[in-house]
Amino acid sequence: MNITVLTIFPDQFSSFLEHPLVRRAVSNHQLNLCILDLKTYADGSFRHIDESPYGGGTGMVLRCEPVYRCLDSIRTPSSHLIAFTPCGKPYTQEDAHRLSRETDLILLCGHYEGFDERILNTVDEQLSVGDYILSGGELPAMTVTDSIVRLLDGTLKEDASANESFETGLLEHPQYTRPEVYRGMRVPEVLLSGHAEKIRIWKRKESLRKTLHCRPEMLVALPKSAEDEALLEEIRNEENQPIDPE
Repeated sequence: MNITVLTIFPDQFSSFLEHPLVRRAVSNHQLNLCILDLKTYADGSFRHIDESPYGGGTGMVLRCEPVYRCLDSIRTPSSHLIAFTPCGKPYTQEDAHRLSRETDLILLCGHYEGFDERILNTVDEQLSVGDYILSGGELPAMTVTDSIVRLLDGTLKEDASANESFETGLLEHPQYTRPEVYRGMRVPEVLLSGHAEKIRIWKRKESLRKTLHCRPEMLVALPKSAEDEALLEEIRNEENQPIDPE
């Protein structure tokens, strides 16, 4: 897979490129990650990359010429171009899986006040990583890249991500490790029992419980098995409260 990031602050990716997950994917030839400095595609000795907006307003707008010049030099028919914008589709784990099947991704990072709108006319997709304001698209680009890379074959141990939060429509169950008791807090006995089926049921139940308390809207959308319904009923009886997240 090829991922090319277009940014005016390439130095922000220095430590990200050294992340063990990214380095492993690159060394295993699963990933070719390229960080391009958009300023090198700007004209003039000062590499003029931004300009004041027409019609007035605060801030500076990323000019379309350098971006189009860069895209003309790297874009291919198989490229999928993504811009990070506030009006973009909220990014999900489903998107991570979808994008991991692409062969050539181009991630366009905005900055300042945003993009000249004509830049967005050429993108294939706009994404948002949340309803909040960031200084630029560099952090979203790292977020999306990290979420994709960990899905590539061989990057993680086999099935390591299969039961993680959002993969099954639920949040992941609580996790524990040594010591068995710490400051009066004890690891649940079932996890020490060695009984595989009891452990499986406990994990499913606690995953349902955590989702119910933290992200109830996910539980609404979950196709529930008869076992799930029975476990939710147990949770309701244990906590003596309704479990209907609606």
